[in-house]
Amino acid sequence: MKPMQEIETLAIEIADAARTSFRALFENGERYYYCTLYTTGEGHAPSISAWSWEALEMESARQGAESDTPGPTIAELIKWSYADSPYCCFGDENFDHVKQRFIERPFIADLGNDEGNREFDLRLKAMELAMKMLDDEGVFALNQLRESVCVLVEVMPPDEINTEIALRLNRAESPAMKVWLAEAAE
Repeated sequence: MKPMQEIETLAIEIADAARTSFRALFENGERYYYCTLYTTGEGHAPSISAWSWEALEMESARQGAESDTPGPTIAELIKWSYADSPYCCFGDENFDHVKQRFIERPFIADLGNDEGNREFDLRLKAMELAMKMLDDEGVFALNQLRESVCVLVEVMPPDEINTEIALRLNRAESPAMKVWLAEAAE
């Protein structure tokens, strides 16, 4: 299979899993400002994470947002953190087929640098295409205006590629993207 066909095939499978997870999550009616599909630097199968304004308020209160310590508030510290979100890995069971597909692909650590980089790039491109497909379907405008949510594909730990992908998936002048660029971009 040619690389573009591989990317499209993988993207369709990722989009199917992510669509199911995001739609189920959005049934709670909260207003989301951050929706991400993230992976590791090793290129493992992706998971979703998201933050809504309601979840941020509840989680920061739970973690003691009213502490008297100087510096950033809990809300400021966790606002863009995929891992701190109560919705991290939401609907991960929907990704079982995707996880199997990633296991069937070449193991990046066993590949040479160039081949490993190509395989990692293919996986990231498939994830980005999957999020673009969902965006084109209007998934991220279900509970909020699309302009008020950052749609992301992220590598963890954070990498500069995250910002490049974010700029392709979002309008740089959108309100949510301006805030993300100021507060969280690599």
